Amino acid sequence: MSISVDIHHLQGSFQIDAQFEAQRGLVALFGRSGSGKTSIINIIAGLTHPDRARVTIDGTALVDTEKRILVPRHRRRIGYVFQEGRLFPHLTVRQNLLYGRWFSALRKAGADLDDVVDMLGLAALLDRYPGRLSGGEKQRVAVGRALLSDPRLLLMDEPLSSLDEARKAEIMPYIERMRDTARVPIIYVSHSIAEVARLATSVVLISEGRVAASGPTAEIMHRLDLFPLTGRAEAGAIIDVEVLRHEAREGLTHLSARSGDWRVPSLKAAVGTRMRMRIRARDVILAREAPKDVSALNVVETTVVDIGQREAPIVDIRLDCNGDALIARISRHSAEKLALVPGAKVFALIKGVALDRRSLGGAGGRGDDHHASAGPSTIDIDGT
Repeated sequence: MSISVDIHHLQGSFQIDAQFEAQRGLVALFGRSGSGKTSIINIIAGLTHPDRARVTIDGTALVDTEKRILVPRHRRRIGYVFQEGRLFPHLTVRQNLLYGRWFSALRKAGADLDDVVDMLGLAALLDRYPGRLSGGEKQRVAVGRALLSDPRLLLMDEPLSSLDEARKAEIMPYIERMRDTARVPIIYVSHSIAEVARLATSVVLISEGRVAASGPTAEIMHRLDLFPLTGRAEAGAIIDVEVLRHEAREGLTHLSARSGDWRVPSLKAAVGTRMRMRIRARDVILAREAPKDVSALNVVETTVVDIGQREAPIVDIRLDCNGDALIARISRHSAEKLALVPGAKVFALIKGVALDRRSLGGAGGRGDDHHASAGPSTIDIDGT
C-alpha cells in the first residue's frame, strides 16, 4: 500500500504546500500546533476541497484537480478518528461498532467484529453506553468503528490529545497492536514527540504548511539540525531492543541491543519481546574515562559523530554506539572541558529510572517481518 500526497492550498492567509509519499505502517504528520497537519488530512479525507492537489492510494486518484477528479468523501474508504471519539451516545459500544461496519463495501460479518474487539480489548465494554466509558475506552471504540468500515487508509487526528497521561498509557499499546497487525496504513497527526517516537514507522515533519523533512522515525529524530522543529526539550534517540532476561531480586529487566546490554526497572514482558526504547538527550551524561562506583545502571562506550551549535550555551552531541545512535545535551562549558570533537571516544551514562514506561513501547516499522506474538499490550513497568 502506497500513498502519494501533493497539495497546494490557500486556507485564509495560510499557505499549504506539502508533498510526501508513505508506505504501509504508521506515518506521523508531526509538527507544532498550527503547522497545517489537520488541514492536510482533511484534504485527504475529502472534508476540504483543495485549490490544487493530487492524492493517490496505490496509484488510484482520490483527488486530481488537474484531471478534475474529486472522489466524494463517502466513496474514498477512509476511516477518520478525531480528537474526541464522537460516538453516538444513545448506542451501545456494540452498536457503535456495527455502525462502522454498515459502511463497509464488502459487508463482512461475524469474524471481523470479533477480530477488532479482540485487538482493541473491547469485549468487556460491548454492552456499555459511551457515557460509562473512560476517554481512552471511547477512543478505542472510535478506532474500532473506523476499522470496521473496511478502510483503505486510517486517519487519526491527535487521538490522544484530550487524554490525561494515564489514559494515554492505556490506549497506546492498542495503537501499537493495530499498527502491527491491522494491515491498514495509518496517517497519525501529532505534536507530541513521545507519541511519535513510540508509535511511528516514519515521520513527515510539517512546518508552516510545508514538509521540512521525511523519513524513518529514528533517522528524523536523530538529526540535530531538526531539533528546533521537533522540539529541543524532548529531543533524544530511539533504540530497538529485545527483552533478554529478568532479575527478580534486583527488580531489573535486561534489554539487548546493538549498543549492548541495557538495564531498566522490571518489565512485565516476555523474554524475546521486541520494543523501542527512547532515551532523552537530557538524561545522558558524558565522561572521557570509564566511571567507577556510580549509581547509573547503564554505561556505554560511544564515539562522537556530530556536535550541534558550538556557540550556544547548550550543545547537542550525536553519538554512535556500535550502530545505535544516542543524543546527549550538555552545557558548552562541559563540551569544551571534555574537549569533544567528532571521533572522540566517550562514555555515556544513563540512569535506569530515566527509562520509564513512557520511554518503552512495542517495536514497529519492521514491515512484514515483524511478528506481534510478543504483543505490546504486555509491556509494563513495575513500581511506576
